[in-house]
Amino acid sequence: MTSALTQHLLQRRTLFFGGKGGVGKTTVASAFALMSADRGDRTLLVSTDPAHSTSDILERELTGEPQQVVDNLWAMEIDPEHEVDAYIAEVKARIADSVPPRLAGEVERQIDIARISPGAEESALFDRFTRILEHEARDYDRVVFDTAPTGHTLRLLSLPETMTAWITGLISHRKKVNILGRMWRNVAGAGAGAGSHDDMDDPVLRVLNERKHRFEETRKLVTDAKRASFAFVVIPERLPILETGKAVRALDKYRIPVGGVFVNRVLPDHAEGEFLQRRREREAGYLDEIAATFATHPIQHVPLMEADVVGVKALRELGMVLGSGESGVGSEK
Repeated sequence: MTSALTQHLLQRRTLFFGGKGGVGKTTVASAFALMSADRGDRTLLVSTDPAHSTSDILERELTGEPQQVVDNLWAMEIDPEHEVDAYIAEVKARIADSVPPRLAGEVERQIDIARISPGAEESALFDRFTRILEHEARDYDRVVFDTAPTGHTLRLLSLPETMTAWITGLISHRKKVNILGRMWRNVAGAGAGAGSHDDMDDPVLRVLNERKHRFEETRKLVTDAKRASFAFVVIPERLPILETGKAVRALDKYRIPVGGVFVNRVLPDHAEGEFLQRRREREAGYLDEIAATFATHPIQHVPLMEADVVGVKALRELGMVLGSGESGVGSEK
């Protein structure tokens, strides 16, 4: 019998796995992606976590382009530094076609300053993120994002709304500049120099409109509960529970659907010993807290495995647990 949470997620085409650093988020995301592939769904696993743990867990050196791992499973890791460099290079190339040569040097200097400004990395990652959803995702039945730790991910997922508003303002400003330019040329005549006579001929405005459309489509996707879902991974400890609770409320604010919560590393019933018994008693209180905090979402307990989950074989075993929900511990809601 498939667990309620897993069944819910398998009905969505775009999935996000998130959580506090160190809770096993990458492991659960990788196991789920492999389970999806074993079911016959062409699955792409995308890591946006700078730690690059996905390569270690899959025992495969991943790059920024999809690589096949096993039948029906491809994986890739996005390098934030590389994405920022590529993003800045693209901006410079586009600006070079629309800025007078006398201003090019100063514009490039300002762009280089922006390279190290707060938010530059998130903007570059978001640009790559939207391109994956627009292009690579077409070749797969399901895309599973293994996201960076919670705070970084929340900033990334809030960008569809904030970037759309920001770029709308830029478009409005650019149109006003074009209107003033046309007025000036009408008054000054040929001596005012050549320029765009139509917004459709403006390369800057064209790029802004293209990006606005891409941002709007991304926002539609991540807020569509029938197509996308966010799953949190948490462990029965105080700080991960508090952080995940805040994250769920933040996603609700941006209308991003939360599919449920995987409670990872729950002590199995067969674990014996006085030390483990004391831990189990303390753990029971945290499990009750998780059940109360996320009472409106499906919850699935995932047992603490006897060995590190590394490699396809171990991930497949964990995937079977995720799929069946028969972990021998906990409950589902």
